[in-house]
Amino acid sequence: MTSSSLPLPTDPHSYAATGLLRAQHLRLALTVDFAQRTLAGTATWLLAGGPAGGPAELVLDTHGLLLEAVQLGEAANGPAANYHLAPANTVLGQALHIWVPAGTAAVRLTYRTVPEAAALQWLTPAQTASAHPFLFTQSQAILARTWLPCPDSPGLRFSYEATVEVLGPERGQLLALMSAENPQATAPDGRYYFRQPQPVPAYLLALAVGRLDFAPLSGRTGLYAEPAALPRAAHEFAELEAMVAAAEQLYESYRWGRYDLLMLPASFPFGGMENPCLTFVTPTIITGDRSLTSLVAHELAHSWSGNLVTNETWNDFWLNEGFTVYFERRIMEHLYGRPFAEMLQVLGEADLQHTLAELGPASPATHLRLHLAGRDPDEGLNDIAYEKGCLLLLTLEQLVGRPRLDAFITEYFAHFAFQSMSTDRFASYLTQTLLTAGEATRLQLPTWLDGPGLPAGAPVAQSARFAAVGVALAQLAAGTPPAGLHPITKEWSSQEWEYFLRGLPPTLPATDLARLDAAFHFTASGNAELLAAWFPLALRAGYAPADAALEAFLLRVGRRKFLVPLYRALLAAPGGRARAQQLYQRARPNYHSVATSTLDALVLG
Repeated sequence: MTSSSLPLPTDPHSYAATGLLRAQHLRLALTVDFAQRTLAGTATWLLAGGPAGGPAELVLDTHGLLLEAVQLGEAANGPAANYHLAPANTVLGQALHIWVPAGTAAVRLTYRTVPEAAALQWLTPAQTASAHPFLFTQSQAILARTWLPCPDSPGLRFSYEATVEVLGPERGQLLALMSAENPQATAPDGRYYFRQPQPVPAYLLALAVGRLDFAPLSGRTGLYAEPAALPRAAHEFAELEAMVAAAEQLYESYRWGRYDLLMLPASFPFGGMENPCLTFVTPTIITGDRSLTSLVAHELAHSWSGNLVTNETWNDFWLNEGFTVYFERRIMEHLYGRPFAEMLQVLGEADLQHTLAELGPASPATHLRLHLAGRDPDEGLNDIAYEKGCLLLLTLEQLVGRPRLDAFITEYFAHFAFQSMSTDRFASYLTQTLLTAGEATRLQLPTWLDGPGLPAGAPVAQSARFAAVGVALAQLAAGTPPAGLHPITKEWSSQEWEYFLRGLPPTLPATDLARLDAAFHFTASGNAELLAAWFPLALRAGYAPADAALEAFLLRVGRRKFLVPLYRALLAAPGGRARAQQLYQRARPNYHSVATSTLDALVLG
């Protein structure tokens, strides 16, 4: 079955998903204006489909774009098209309807973005390590339409080529990159050319511009970062090629050519974003000991689950993330052994239990198959898709054995490569190609997909290394001073320290925290995961020595995973609301709209 023969998705988050005429290839020409904080230029869409021999309507998604012209054909002097913009929807933006006469092969749209475009984060020189301006995009889930008129549905794919010109006096010092074949050095004239021959959904369209250098890590992998950060980051990601090779040993060839990383400034709202050919990654995983690089394994795994086979709509998000978490932990097991992967699984299941408790055991939000119509899909993308989805894969592994499951996953990725997948189609494919009738009965797949919480008998991870951490916690509770734990803790990984901090009583007094801090220097840690676990303890106890470090962290780091729980802890502390609001007003300019859309309601509401 080819992608062209697949039925069109019914996507509640895209107007474009309803059209018969398809935008199948993009020719993009943009200028990047840091002074005005705008992108401007043309998007030319090459078309396919539509009724044979007759006119058709092309529907594209837009949100906040300033549309200057719509023309038929590719030429700058082509005839004007008949089009209209539908009324705006707060979540979805506006549908752009273009009337396309029979025989028309392309439409050309001239437009510009607004400075507040939700996908774009414009950083001032003071907000970067290089003292140069920086731009990056974050298109997932439905933000591509804020910087490009496009079919903004994960079930609609297109290939693309692009020309990007950087304006201004620093044009020769700033490098532009996309989710495509990329340059490795700056162009003196500030003009860059890109090509992505594989069809991708709009949420995987990405652009970044900044003062960046490149370091090769192998023949097909490398790292872009601001110059001052590059040496440390190159050390942290030195095992990238080994990760790619491990992934290929599990589920066959990497299909995207190069696999490079771009380490963004700390304001990036996520841990990573799996943009094809160029994963965007947060600097908050830089620890010096490579202990948090499972995040890179996760984004790499998306090159198969998500980028190669993509959830058809955001209601099917678990198909991207459940497979990817399972794949990520298999990569880490391959590289670092089962005990390390077991620690990751235990921490992930703990996060899942927290989310289940927060949402409620009977909440529809705990189903794998979501129902997000009428809502911003970003609101529903949480640990359920990631960790409950992974547990479904682990249940399958227990049911049929790892060799059979691996063969199924390998064939699944190959058979549906560069296509989208719905939950119903996956369920049918699974039962037809992997499971016997008896196995299907024991699995109870409908309960996993459309039932709340976790089905009875869901796997529960165990970790021998965490059992040793439990011994240390028990000794501490029995009166052993923190410094007395050094013989046990001296070889601990980040994951063991995180488990230790999570295992401490949540209401320890400040005097106990002071002793822990003196022994283990948590407040001065450079490890963002440990700081994110330490600061809530400090806030609840009123442990003042951590205040300055917390403030510096919130002013610098924009990763939503950390910000939301830390602001919640700050709001819950005595006098915390006024303090949180004051700090948030200072920090907010450094946060991406993905983070502020959540935090505005939490902190300012």
